[in-house]
Amino acid sequence: MSVRVRFAPSPTGNLHIGGARTALFNYLFARHHGGKFILRIEDTDTTRSKKEYEENILQSLKWLRMDWDEFYRQSERMGIYSEYLEKLKSAGKVYKCFCTKAELDEKRRKCDLMKRPYKYDGKCSGLSAEEIKNLEAEGREHVIRFRIEPGTTVINDLVRGAISFDNKDLDDFVLTRSDGVPTYNFCVVIDDALMDITHIIRGEDHISNTPRQLQIYKALGFKEPFFAHIPLIIGADKAKMSKRDGGVAVTDYSGAGYLPEATVNFLALLGCSYGSDEQVYSLTALIEKFSVEHINKSPAVFDMNKLEWLNGFYIRQKTDGELAGLLTPYLAVKGITPDKTKLAAVIKLEKERLKKLGDIVENAGFFFTDHLEYDKDAYEKFFKNSGVLALLGEYEHELRHIAFDKASLEVFTRGFVEKKGLKLKDIVHPVRLALTGKLVSAGLFEVMETLGKDVVLYRLNQPR
Repeated sequence: MSVRVRFAPSPTGNLHIGGARTALFNYLFARHHGGKFILRIEDTDTTRSKKEYEENILQSLKWLRMDWDEFYRQSERMGIYSEYLEKLKSAGKVYKCFCTKAELDEKRRKCDLMKRPYKYDGKCSGLSAEEIKNLEAEGREHVIRFRIEPGTTVINDLVRGAISFDNKDLDDFVLTRSDGVPTYNFCVVIDDALMDITHIIRGEDHISNTPRQLQIYKALGFKEPFFAHIPLIIGADKAKMSKRDGGVAVTDYSGAGYLPEATVNFLALLGCSYGSDEQVYSLTALIEKFSVEHINKSPAVFDMNKLEWLNGFYIRQKTDGELAGLLTPYLAVKGITPDKTKLAAVIKLEKERLKKLGDIVENAGFFFTDHLEYDKDAYEKFFKNSGVLALLGEYEHELRHIAFDKASLEVFTRGFVEKKGLKLKDIVHPVRLALTGKLVSAGLFEVMETLGKDVVLYRLNQPR
């Protein structure tokens, strides 16, 4: 069997990180089996679908290095859905429903009061031809509903095993709305069948849709695909993932400075294990190792610390030259056009500390500015103290005669505090604050060497 899978997002928002994980699992499965990865934009919801969201989806998948073999838009296939709707009409599998929104809302309200799940009661399923004619003559709008067959529907899920549904618990669902636009459950079956999709890998939130879709497969005589419903992603608190947990768009991650290879590696580990404790996998290795059998049933916890660790690892695999090219845009956003020599020195100093590319501004922006901003609380603590300012003045005065390399600066500073009967932190904290504007940075003596003697002496004078 030639494997064919699809990723079918709706362009009603930017590509979410959870959707990207679903796309990745499909992509890895297709490439592992030498099959096809199909991208299908499900844009029949004309009121919510936006071209800019479609562009965001395409941009995000390209950034993640997921290339697709075929591309479709549902909005360009409307005639096909009409053709298959007629086949269902001819087979007596559907009927017109004239129930108004107000009527249906009232039925839902009563079900809520009785604490029962709402299910359409099939009121219009037995309308006679004359009743239908009269309702149409009144100008009543209608939807088309699918008749659920009695019996049992079983999903042979590749992740969860057999999942059985009693069809009496399924209502006659809507295939086309009153404006004639086909619904998701209808379009997805027609598309998957005609595109010869062999495996449908999607989130477990689609399990409830699957028995309805299988009914359409059966009614039209389509061959059923294999289903694999993957676990949802949850936050660290085991609740539904929120923006705080990392539940944002892929472009937010690329914009913050996460590398595509780190993001792919991280997503591939969410809800999937590969038979070892290894955490670092290239895309090539993931393609080789990926299998539906490796997908877990339990929810996947989104661990931001793991993503940052992976991203830092991949950053350190870059050459300094590659990093210079990657970091420059983040500095440019802040109006910084760094000198190449200075940037190279800063990269050597900061490379081990970067968790994401965007950190370069926060970690090392002070290297590229003449207007230092001090941490407010630290400024109050150190530079409002006349004793600290006097000590800083003495340090700056003696520093003028010292060779400006890391080793010499450290030897001098240790000798300075020993002579004063102080601890190293008594001078390191105020000096670091004076040079960087904050109390946390790369090693102080490396910072001093990279800034250079003139800048260091100038900045040590500013607080006074």
